[in-house]
Amino acid sequence: MKSNYSSSKKHLLKSLLTCLILLFVFVNEACSQTEVEPWGNITGIRKNGQLFNFESNIKVISGNWGHFVSTGKEQQRPHYKRNRDEQEITTSIDSLFFKETVKDIGGGKAKVTIDLNAHADATFDGVFFCIVLPGDDYTPGRLRMLGVNDALKNYSGIGKNYDDTAKGFELNSPARSFKIEFDEPALIRYRTDTNHHKNDLQLYVAFKLNGVHKGDTLQRTYTIKTSGDIDKAPVTLTMNTSKQGREFDGLGGNFRLQNPKTDPQVIDYCLQNLRVAYSRVEMPWRFWQPNKDVDPTASADSGKLQPAVKKAMQMAHRLDSMGIPIILSAWFPPDWAITGKVNFRPVNGVWGNPLNKDNMDAIYKSIADYILYLKNKYGTEVKLFSFNESDLGINIRLTARDHDDFIKGCGAYFAAHGLKTKMLLGDNSDATTYKFIYPAMDDPGAKAYIGAISFHSWRGWDTDILEKWANAATRLNVPLLVGEGSIDAAAWNYPDIFQEQTYALKEINLYTRLLAICQPLSILQWQLTADYSPLIGGGIFGNNEPLHPGQRFWNLKQLSITPKGLFAMPITCDRPNISVAALGDNTKGMYAVHLVNNGTARKVTLTGLPTVVKQLQIYTTSTTLNMKESGPVKVKDGVAKFKLAATSYTTLISQ
Repeated sequence: MKSNYSSSKKHLLKSLLTCLILLFVFVNEACSQTEVEPWGNITGIRKNGQLFNFESNIKVISGNWGHFVSTGKEQQRPHYKRNRDEQEITTSIDSLFFKETVKDIGGGKAKVTIDLNAHADATFDGVFFCIVLPGDDYTPGRLRMLGVNDALKNYSGIGKNYDDTAKGFELNSPARSFKIEFDEPALIRYRTDTNHHKNDLQLYVAFKLNGVHKGDTLQRTYTIKTSGDIDKAPVTLTMNTSKQGREFDGLGGNFRLQNPKTDPQVIDYCLQNLRVAYSRVEMPWRFWQPNKDVDPTASADSGKLQPAVKKAMQMAHRLDSMGIPIILSAWFPPDWAITGKVNFRPVNGVWGNPLNKDNMDAIYKSIADYILYLKNKYGTEVKLFSFNESDLGINIRLTARDHDDFIKGCGAYFAAHGLKTKMLLGDNSDATTYKFIYPAMDDPGAKAYIGAISFHSWRGWDTDILEKWANAATRLNVPLLVGEGSIDAAAWNYPDIFQEQTYALKEINLYTRLLAICQPLSILQWQLTADYSPLIGGGIFGNNEPLHPGQRFWNLKQLSITPKGLFAMPITCDRPNISVAALGDNTKGMYAVHLVNNGTARKVTLTGLPTVVKQLQIYTTSTTLNMKESGPVKVKDGVAKFKLAATSYTTLISQ
């Protein structure tokens, strides 16, 4: 009897657990999520993984509609936080201070509340809540105004301009629907934008017209609803293993020490849990030799090694002892090495200082002495040297010609003094400044000293721009490195964004595209320290939860399991909203495929695998899956079939 009761109880608990799991899956599939940038621009509402995209902004218009200032990336200094299903952004445009609250209310709907507080008198034509919709999604389409009594209460074509006072706006096409309702009537201006080959639909909703006085406050609420077809079509990936491109050694990391209390725990965790293939550390040059006429090596040998320098050297030694190649980069220079007073922040919009050309020999010697000290005292070899972001001036500013001259001069000095260290061409602030490397590329005298090319991935993600870096590496026949990998250089101002799915997915999506387009030797995460930490808690950014990994960390860990030394291979995808990169080595019979799905769950067929591959192990990371291992997926006649989870990062590795 006791045995039967126990069995029934177990069966009941098992059934209840199954129901709860099914309920969770159903709720998770049915829920919607509004995607909001940390500066306040809404970029769409996601439903069942599908993103119904549009972009909002707050715009201040003045000068009879001749001057526009909008919320945007790196345009203000916003603050971001999440409170359960609400995202809150505080920001300002001149003396106008805004608080924007975006609340998910389900069913593809979001409630947007904007508060304005005027800190001074201001004259303007109007403050507008603006929406930009992709015209291709709404063509052919029709629109109407809500709460009006004129002809615009009926549906009209989208190709004309409209002005009216209404309580809302609705736009429909065969595949998409967008609706916005206001808490009270407001002036609406609807325009089409075909400038620069665009096909955008623009909606201006008046928030406040004709200026404000100091102390004025105002609140408006908008309800947005999106819906439409969800792309569940099966996906076909076609891999071409007959072409092998450049080698990918694996994920790398930056280890610039800036937070003595919180850096060590993050560094330890990352080095213990990630395969780090490449590294970048700081040369605290300003502290290594503050006085040109004092020998820094002699000072260090006499026990006067500055603490920051010692810690940086110990960090380099730790990485080197693990077999991780090292890039040494300098940020802040000593006073004697530059012209003018050191600019720690931009002055009149200009960053950094030029090198003092009267002291170039002393500059070469100072850097070489640091590398030699690392080698002689710590047994540590430096593979590459650079000035960080010298195209921009953070914090040494060079022209493209100066950069070429420095590579030749310092490279020759290194070689003459027996150093194997090569020069890193570029190490640019972002991908858009590619012309900075051209003079050195065109200079035969510089080529012998260039060991690799580098750019930072903060900006410049268009394919044609990224291809310029890939082509440069091909032309010089040297490796390409993404010296700083991530997506928002200002994110330290609003660190709560690091925990958002939006950020994590966008970051790994960029890395997947970089693998496919640029074929880098390594992508070096900025950083594997407490700065831009991929870990959560531990006192970092004021979060005192126990230190633990977040979605960004699991993405990095999944990327880091890519077998070392695979080569880029072409792969195509026949559906939009999926990024894919393939790697392989035909001699080893080893292959890896990385996919980022920016849509709903769907079935995938992968073709083109060699017949020697019999199965693939699959790993998936999302908001609910932490590098979950599944499979193996069987491969028959070079074809594998599997399911791709919604809004996820998936990796397949041959076995």
